[in-house]
Amino acid sequence: MKYLSILICAILFFGCQDIKEVEKPENLISQEVMVTILTDVYISNASRSVNNKLLKEYNIRLDSVIYNKYHIDSLQFVESNAYYSSDLKTYKGMITKVQEGLIILQKEKDSVFEKIKKEKEDSTKAKKKEDSTKIKIKETPKLLANPIESDIN
Repeated sequence: MKYLSILICAILFFGCQDIKEVEKPENLISQEVMVTILTDVYISNASRSVNNKLLKEYNIRLDSVIYNKYHIDSLQFVESNAYYSSDLKTYKGMITKVQEGLIILQKEKDSVFEKIKKEKEDSTKAKKKEDSTKIKIKETPKLLANPIESDIN
């Protein structure tokens, strides 16, 4: 039993020694562009979880949209992503920039949403005020307490 465990440890030790580094691809996407692509990828993945039925109904392929937007193909993206992810320090920095970009986009979206919400509330208040003003302006009906004042002649 002792020899078997030594043999397994030796095989694992020598088997793990051949780690190949990912070579730099010829058409490597720059880090800055890769950060914006990854930001779009995160947004597209989130949109799939929100309304995937609509995407399927209109046959929208978000990956293709991203590839066309940045004039790249899927192979170039995969190779560049593999190259950057092989260096964890670099990839962590890139992912941190992606997160910061997503936070900024979220704040922008929230501010636009708040502006629209405020405009709706203001228009609703203005309409209510207008409606209440119309009620006050309406002519009060004349009471025909005195038959002489009536229009019946």
